[in-house]
Amino acid sequence: MSLDSFREETQSWLEANCPASMRTPMPLQEIPGGGRRATYKNPDTKVWMDLCAAKGFTAPTWPKEYGGAGLNTQESRIVREEMGRINAREPLVGMGLAMIGPALLEFGTEEQKAEHLPRISSGEIWWCQGYSEPNSGSDLASLQTSAVADGDEYIINGQKIWTSGADNADWIFCLVRTDPDAPKHRGITFILFSMDQPGISVKPIKLISGMSPFCETFFEDARASRKNVVGTVNEGWTVAKRLLQYERTMIGSMGSGNQATRSLQDLAAEYVGMKGGKLADDSLRSKIIKHSMNDRSFGLTVRRSLEESKSTKAPSFVSSMFKLYGTEQNKVKYELMLEAMGSQMLGWEGDGFSGDEIARTRAWLRTKANSIEGGTSEVQLNIVAKRVLGLPD
Repeated sequence: MSLDSFREETQSWLEANCPASMRTPMPLQEIPGGGRRATYKNPDTKVWMDLCAAKGFTAPTWPKEYGGAGLNTQESRIVREEMGRINAREPLVGMGLAMIGPALLEFGTEEQKAEHLPRISSGEIWWCQGYSEPNSGSDLASLQTSAVADGDEYIINGQKIWTSGADNADWIFCLVRTDPDAPKHRGITFILFSMDQPGISVKPIKLISGMSPFCETFFEDARASRKNVVGTVNEGWTVAKRLLQYERTMIGSMGSGNQATRSLQDLAAEYVGMKGGKLADDSLRSKIIKHSMNDRSFGLTVRRSLEESKSTKAPSFVSSMFKLYGTEQNKVKYELMLEAMGSQMLGWEGDGFSGDEIARTRAWLRTKANSIEGGTSEVQLNIVAKRVLGLPD
């Protein structure tokens, strides 16, 4: 099928299947993460997820046998463009699609792929990440959560922190130390296990945004099957580094999706007003234009990088550059919203603020974590300097 024919077919399918309410900005409480514990405030959210999952559009480039559509890079881009054209919401989001799924495609056994990938692409399972610990943040390889072999299983003991969504997660992909005597970058194993078992407790951490997506997670004789070791025992750091690249690519794309936010231009026009067909505030107009140009340039750079890496289908150390720049762009965007909305974007509660205004206040505060999570901006600068630019230590 030609690309033109594929685009026409995609347009027809979207027009016939995307519910009208899924062509509107997505409120925080309607983000489609899936999982066994998921509830859907808007029933169309589940309808749209299921329709896209059946079509393979939740994971367009994944092989069909794992729940994807088996599309190539160009076809996948057409799907994104056509969803953007009708302002369609993302049908499914989360660490399953953006992080552990791609890692399993690269490192997983056939048994692991067959077991986990279809349940990710269908939205059946919600995943969380067990990386950081109270004393192992930027120095992640110093982690101490232990896994001791016991027959066909490992017994897990320790603590993780900043485990986003752990209170709702069905499964976790986790870094554990299986050889305490090895150098810190060795003796680490990457393993998957269910969160629904005795010995696992989760405590949400309240943030300045008023939400609690981050959690403390405690393991006390939790169990994981040996068959769910991804890669090689004691060599999990290799898988861990690759997954971080997938994570940084995901974080770097924040705010650039179809329904990330209402356009800055429209928002500014509403709160600042127009004069002579232009935004009334000349200074703000210039800042928004500059941000839009930078956003466009960034998007084209990401696209070029994806085209260059399509033979490997895996991110490189350039993902650190995307994470660094993308998160800063997202913070700038919300600062411009604040400049446009003024005190109306400083409301926490009360009749003086609309639901959208309160949500933007919380989202603005949430952006402050963007340059910390997934590796701080300082860590990304070091990676870019050493691994991309080849500068000396």
